[in-house]
Amino acid sequence: VLQKWVNREISNFDYLIQLNTMAGRTYNDLAQYPVFPWILRDYTSEELDLNNPAVFRDLSKPIGVVNEKNAKTVKEKYENFEDPLGIIDKFHYGTHYSNAAGVMHYLIRVEPFTTLHIQLQSGRFDCADRQFHSIPATWQALMDNPNDVKELIPEFFYFPEFLENQNGFNLGQLQISKEVVNDVVLPKWAHSPEDFIYKHRKALESEYVSAHLHEWIDLIFGYKQRGPAAVEALNVFYYCTYEGAVDLDALTDEKERKALEGMINNFGQTPCQL
Repeated sequence: VLQKWVNREISNFDYLIQLNTMAGRTYNDLAQYPVFPWILRDYTSEELDLNNPAVFRDLSKPIGVVNEKNAKTVKEKYENFEDPLGIIDKFHYGTHYSNAAGVMHYLIRVEPFTTLHIQLQSGRFDCADRQFHSIPATWQALMDNPNDVKELIPEFFYFPEFLENQNGFNLGQLQISKEVVNDVVLPKWAHSPEDFIYKHRKALESEYVSAHLHEWIDLIFGYKQRGPAAVEALNVFYYCTYEGAVDLDALTDEKERKALEGMINNFGQTPCQL
């Protein structure tokens, strides 16, 4: 697959899907859903110029530190963390770039994810301000908050319907602007959900991304996923998220095992290292 990709016989999208599959990710498990990168950083221009490198996100950095000013906070958190019991290793992020709640967050307007979201929120929709209501606002929140590290899901590159409230769900209104949450607010350069998907996919297959995608792959699936390279790249997550970090079979206490399983399922899981 690598060779095919290098020879440009398969697209960036196909390559990412194949890597996800090999690393144990699947559409059938919300806790291990395929993970895709944020690839753009320009969500405000009237036109999207894919020939300008400045419109793309820096793929060599984890999303939590794409904004340089978050790097200091993240570093300090890692350096100052001490677990008195010695069980929990140091980490940069207490949240994860891919988990079940995040998938439901993005897909809230489409079933069965709507129902799953409502179940997760004890029988109602989460408050409107916390919902996925605008792509530019979601990006801005990522830039402002080093604890928000959600990457994307594959749907952002082929499925315009998830951006529309076709079922007419009552998703509430934003507290400050009183704006009703309905269809997802798109970047200025996108004239419709279809147009957004078309341009976003074009961006994914662009020359710039083709030349830099391997840097992101190193972080998520490759050598910068753990060990000294991960520490250096500010890419260390909570210990439970890594494959093989916890031997569930060795836990004799049923309650403890259930608690850990729940944590792993809800918290997010780092893909198998390829």
